[in-house]
Parts: sequence; structure tokens; C-alpha cells
Amino acid sequence: MTFTQECVIPVERERLWDFLMELPRVARCVPGVETIEVVDASAYRGSLKFQVGPIRLALQGTVTVEERDRNVWRARMRAEANDRRLGGGIRARMSLTLAPGEGGTRLLIETDLAVLGKIGEFGQPVIKKKADTLLAEFARNLQSALAA
Repeated sequence: MTFTQECVIPVERERLWDFLMELPRVARCVPGVETIEVVDASAYRGSLKFQVGPIRLALQGTVTVEERDRNVWRARMRAEANDRRLGGGIRARMSLTLAPGEGGTRLLIETDLAVLGKIGEFGQPVIKKKADTLLAEFARNLQSALAA
């Protein structure tokens, strides 16, 4: 499934870009992230816990930064994670783009997501709603972190 989300962060584009490119730092803004560690210059390993409907997920996996292009304000990442308890997981490719926005910088996130196993039984509307909720919380956390 593919979906697009966006929000405006009230800071200048350069500052937001620099923050977003520090994955261990920005990971603290992602709801449910419990751990993150650097594997190498473009790969990270971590764990994430959250709930979709009645199911609690405990995902462990990797994020790989495939592109960082400050000239066009775009980054591309690939994420793979599994929940061993449920036998399901996710595979995602994400593209982040920054553009001038009213009152700050517009953060556009395009995601191509494959949901495997039991988690996939929820269907696209439930997963999209959860993704929108997580993005809203991420945006609030990002604003707080940048204001500190």
C-alpha cells in the first residue's frame, strides 16, 4: 500500500534537514521507538513498539538511508522489521522531501508499505489511520525537540 502524509514544522528548512539526517536523534521523536543503534554510516538497527487495534506489535529491524540529497531536499530510506511473537512484519520504502511552507517547512513523507502476516489482516484503512496518528505525534515531538 502507498500513502502520502505531510505536516508543517515551524523551523527553517536547513535546520529541519540537519535534524532529520541525524537518525539516532530524530528516532527519539518517533512514537514507540525503544532503541536505535548505528550499524554504519547509512544503516541503523532498532526496536519499535506500538498498538494497532487490539494487537500490540514489537518490531525489531533495520533502517537504511539510501539517498541524502540536500540540493533537492530529499532523502530516501528503506525499513524492514519483524515481530517474532506474531510472525509478521513490515517492509517499507520512504521518501522525505522538504519544501517551503506557510509558517515553516513542509515535510512530505511518501511511503510504500508492505505489511506481512497477522498485521496485514487489519487492512489499509486501519493501517493508514494509525500512520496518520503516528505522524501527528511525530510532528509534535519534532517541534518540541527543535524548540529545546
